[in-house]
Formats: sequence, structure tokens, C-alpha cells
Amino acid sequence: MDILVRTRFCECPSSDLALNYCVHPLLEQVAHRPWQLPTSPWSMRQTWHDLLFAHWPVSPAAMRTLVPAELDLDMFDGHCWVGVVPFRMSGIRRRGLPALPGFSRFPELNVRTYVTYGGKAGVYFFSLDAASSSAVWAARHFYHLPYFRAAMSCEIFEGAVHYSSRRYRANAEFRANYCPTGEIQLAARGSLEHWLTERYCLYAVHRSRVYRGEIHHQPWPLQTAQAEFHTNTVAAAAGISLPDVPPSVLFAHELKVLIWPLRPAS
Repeated sequence: MDILVRTRFCECPSSDLALNYCVHPLLEQVAHRPWQLPTSPWSMRQTWHDLLFAHWPVSPAAMRTLVPAELDLDMFDGHCWVGVVPFRMSGIRRRGLPALPGFSRFPELNVRTYVTYGGKAGVYFFSLDAASSSAVWAARHFYHLPYFRAAMSCEIFEGAVHYSSRRYRANAEFRANYCPTGEIQLAARGSLEHWLTERYCLYAVHRSRVYRGEIHHQPWPLQTAQAEFHTNTVAAAAGISLPDVPPSVLFAHELKVLIWPLRPAS
């Protein structure tokens, strides 16, 4: 009975013996993944809340000048897609360690597009704003990701998320209100919604070397959404001109995520 309980719920120390039978509950469902789980143990867990996927189509020619040449552009219906994704995080902790003050919960906002490398489709980030100085330092140091410190707030009022972010010492600001408008559904395979959201790794390029960070989560519990954008200059700060068309918007209330260490992709 003790082993059964550990198999489902424990966070074991990183000993070889413990890792032989310690399985996080999120790992009990893996059939939806596009490839197998990494053979090494996950290193960090997080929970993402009140997330908005706002995506605009952008020409491959424009993206090619901004994405490192080592990565191949990923396209849907002939377009690259740029996402502006605000949300908040909680429960951030390293495996086997307690949550650290100032590091375990904060808002985050990322600007991203989609790439492939070695046959694996993933996310490439142009910027990530966070309200935690320690998180910015750790992500830049250990994950080679373009994190920036920002003054941020994320509040819920009458069922809508009121989100604001202003990057320090830069013209990169985002203010929007958004809320879900439909029932929770899983995106159909082959749809744009599935293509935009069901991504199980991120890429970073450091000194011309490609790195991959694997992640795992259950399928996204998506809802249709409406959003009102008051200020949105975070994409422009990365050199991206968003087209003057209504974006694709989706909402997700909560998702639990496991993250693996960054490793050379080759």
C-alpha cells in the first residue's frame, strides 16, 4: 500500500531507487503527446492560471528575419503565427524542494512563435515578462530565455481578467481585459486551435547551439474567449508588426505543468 501511494502522489528525492517507482499523477495520461516522455526525470512543476492565447498570422518572410536560422519555421495554412500570452503562475517549485518566497507565484507574459527542430515542433520565445526578479535571473541563467522584469498585475473582476504589464526601461507594455465565452473543450487534432496550443517543448538558441526544454501537461482545457486590448506593444518591442486583423483568442482557466531541464537538442 505504501508503494501504491508513492507511485501516485509522492515527490521523491532524486535517487535512482526512488525514481524507479515515483510517478507524478500528470504522467499517468500520455497518449495525447506527439512523442514519448523524456527518459530523464522532470525537474520543476508549475500551475498556469487564467491564460489568454491571442494569436495573429504573420508572413514567413517576416518571421525568418527574427527567428534564429538554426530553427525551422512552423506554419499553419501558409502562415506563421505570433502569440501574445498573458497568464499567472503558481506552485512553482523544483522537484524535491519547497516553494521559495518570491519565486513560487507571479504573473507572466510571453511573445512567441512556433518552430521545429529535429522533427519536433515547439515554441520559440521572443520575450517573456515576469514580475519576479529571481525568476528572470534563473530563466536567463539556466534556460537562455529572454526574460525581462516588469511591473505587472492580474486581477479578476466580474468574471473578467484585467491584466497589465509594463517592462522596466523599455517600451513594451500590455493592457487588456479578457474572459471566456464558451464551455471547456479539447481542441480537435488538425485544427488551428490544436496546432497553436498543444506544444510539448520550447527552444532556445545560445551561441549558435540549439537547446530544447521538454514539458508535459494534459490536453489544454480551452474555451472560446473575448478580449479587449488597450495597449499592446510587446510584439513591436521584438521587432514584430502584428497585422491589423482580429486575433484568434482562446482562454484556459488552469493547467498543471511538469518541466524538464534544458538540454542540447542535437
